[in-house]
Amino acid sequence: MAKPSAVTSGEIGILQRRKLEAEIIKPLYEAMKAELGAAKAQNIIDKVVREAAIAAGAHFAAKTPDNVDLLSFQELQSLWTQDDALVIEVAKASAEEFDYNVLRCKYSEMYKEMGLGEIGHLLSCNRDGVFCQGYNPDISLKRTQTLMQGASHCDFRYKYKAKA
Repeated sequence: MAKPSAVTSGEIGILQRRKLEAEIIKPLYEAMKAELGAAKAQNIIDKVVREAAIAAGAHFAAKTPDNVDLLSFQELQSLWTQDDALVIEVAKASAEEFDYNVLRCKYSEMYKEMGLGEIGHLLSCNRDGVFCQGYNPDISLKRTQTLMQGASHCDFRYKYKAKA
């Protein structure tokens, strides 16, 4: 897995960020659910978290000193795996493809322990693809399953296609 870079140096791990965010989101979600119903509350959470993920991608892109591509994207992964947050198995890591499976996810475990299992996918999983939009829209993610929603593993398949 990628080692910390100048971009990731000094950054707290994503697992710790998500825990802090979830502690704030939980009472807000419970209040919105009581007022608006679960579906509307989840739609709001989904929209806000997706927008935040795009902004986070743009933030990391702005801090990247060289090319903002799939290789520099792979260097960021140390933030997501920090604190043993993910047990992953990398199948391919090149300039055009980054494929791996997540075999254990502490994000999922944490959200379930916090009583947020029903929206854990909104708080974490749904960020993954849209993060790329902010970081570099030439990077795309295809994922067909997640541990968060009951699968045996998460299948991350990133592709990079630079515009001609």
